Amino acid sequence: MNADAPIRVLIADDQPLIRLGFRMVLEAADGIEVIGEAADGAEAVTRVAETAPDVVLMDVRMPGVDGIEATARIARHHPATRVLVLTTFDLDEYAFGALRAGAGGFLLKDAERDDLVDAVRAVAAGEATLAPRITKRMIELVTAEGRPTPVPARLDALTAREHEVLDAMARGMTNLEIAGTLFLGESTVKTHVGRILAKLPARDRVHAVLIAHGLAEPGVA
Repeated sequence: MNADAPIRVLIADDQPLIRLGFRMVLEAADGIEVIGEAADGAEAVTRVAETAPDVVLMDVRMPGVDGIEATARIARHHPATRVLVLTTFDLDEYAFGALRAGAGGFLLKDAERDDLVDAVRAVAAGEATLAPRITKRMIELVTAEGRPTPVPARLDALTAREHEVLDAMARGMTNLEIAGTLFLGESTVKTHVGRILAKLPARDRVHAVLIAHGLAEPGVA
């Protein structure tokens, strides 16, 4: 994606008023362009093929093809398009279903408008975006009595510093936040993240965290 170009967004939701609300918020933000809408998952997949957006705002519960299946199809056939799942529900099956399907982020619909805009920008940049409640629940699920869940042997290929960066990624930290916590330059953190994704291998930061804790299979499209 051209750093100077606006982030091109497709909104997929079966409720017209919800789509309108998202459109108004995003079009009021600098550097974001809404290029289209879809009323269900099947239409979302079709529109992605036609318009190649940078980010899809994807509702989970839609008639016909739901948001999780649509996300899986987009991740499989259009990996350059990132998916940010939005839902009114924070039940584990929705969050983890969307993340396993290939979503680059998960946000609840009751998020503040600034959080929505920040989430779109973060997902477009390849950052992990998870609602705080989901991040907390993920850590709870992959930890037993304070001990990490058994992880794939391929993690042995990571250096000690890469393990630290991966742990920070699991807590939803941005590259800038990781840099501040580990006293590294932001460019150095980006290098570590890239090496982690290559070694696992993982398609993005969220996928890397899921692989590390045995919640998803490694591999990239």
